Order: sequence, then structure tokens, then C-alpha cells
Amino acid sequence: QVQLAESGGGLVQAGGSLRLSCELPGRLFTSYAVAWFREAPGNDREFVAAVNWNGGRTMHSEAVKGRFTISRDHDKSTVYLQMNSLNAEDTAVYYCGAAVLGALDNRASKYYYWGQGTQVTVSS
Repeated sequence: QVQLAESGGGLVQAGGSLRLSCELPGRLFTSYAVAWFREAPGNDREFVAAVNWNGGRTMHSEAVKGRFTISRDHDKSTVYLQMNSLNAEDTAVYYCGAAVLGALDNRASKYYYWGQGTQVTVSS
């Protein structure tokens, strides 16, 4: 079973920044699209951002566009989510998912490898 490894969550004040990391096994990194989703208590898993296998294409949800940026580092087999201007509505458990995709997709059902999640809490 493939397990992705998220890190970088924590407690931050409103207006602050965090950078989340999602490490993939090297054999997956070169061919898999990766997406970030988040899940707040009582809510469904919500799409945040996605990047294709080579980093050439990205997609961000309207809720985070202009504040969050997804990127990938091939040398480190890691995908990042840089989160700026955080607010209380960003509080959630953040998950990364991976899949072989022909086009970027914002549906959680399309991703079949997942990490355990990392908690992000924004205090107002």
C-alpha cells in the first residue's frame, strides 16, 4: 500500500503563512498528478489545488486562488502548498492525493493514493 506523507501543518494567526509538504515515493513522483484537499469538521472533502506530473500545469480553487500556490520539486519528490493570508475559514485537515491523470481533476474520487493528513488551525 502506497502512503503519502504530509507535513507542515500547525497553528498560525490570521494573516500568517504556512507551507505544507507532500512527499511521494520516488517511483510515483515522475508520473503522478498530485492534489491537495481539505476537510473541516462536518464538511465534505474540499478541493484546494492540483499540479500535473511535471509541474507544468496547476489548478487552484476559487477559495484559495491568489493566496495559495501549489508546486513540485522533482529533486525532493515533494509537492508543496504555500499558503499565505490565512484566515479562520482555512482551518481544516489537509490531505494530499496522487493519481495518474490525463487532465487535472478537482474530484477526490479520482485520486487513489492518500496521506494521513496534517492539521492547519488559523486563529482569528
